[in-house]
Amino acid sequence: MEPQRPAPDDPIARFLALFDLAKRTPQIMEPTGMVLSTVGDDGRPSSRVVLLKGVDEEGFVFYTNLESRKGREALARPSVALLFWWHPLEVQVRVEGAAQRVGDEDADAYFASRPRGSQLGAWASDQSRPLKSREELEARLAELTERFEGMPVPRPPHWSGLRVRPLSIEFWKNRTNRLHERHLYAREKPGAPWSFALLNP
Repeated sequence: MEPQRPAPDDPIARFLALFDLAKRTPQIMEPTGMVLSTVGDDGRPSSRVVLLKGVDEEGFVFYTNLESRKGREALARPSVALLFWWHPLEVQVRVEGAAQRVGDEDADAYFASRPRGSQLGAWASDQSRPLKSREELEARLAELTERFEGMPVPRPPHWSGLRVRPLSIEFWKNRTNRLHERHLYAREKPGAPWSFALLNP
């Protein structure tokens, strides 16, 4: 359970404390899991679970194939939303902000840290595009495994990270009688001071 204390001025520090608690809670199998919501050219929203790979004052980072649906939508319409739901803690965190590509140095470093199978998979998968058969994908993986045998797997040019620079962060805590606790932090632009407000449940 999140400690009972006044809301700090810095929502990133508050998130990091809560995230640390989530990682130390055995019932939470994947504390880094977060729902990413984007909007397509047709105005339709789309959501999926991605994994948080970094968070600091600059924002929340995840990695993906930039030619996937989420990658294309986030780059074309950078306003995105993230949602963390840690059920055993009865807490959710909502983040809204603008996505931007991370630097090549950061992307290279993270890609190099991935298991080799995941590196090869990043090359093999035309993510989000139609696939004729599973056999086609496995044949592509076999060809790439042979191509890169005995050498480091380079980062594909279409694979990188996206950083969501938050403009609002809301902490929601379950309370009795559905009188939930909601703390909203908001700012006009990245780097600007945060405002704080209590919201009705």
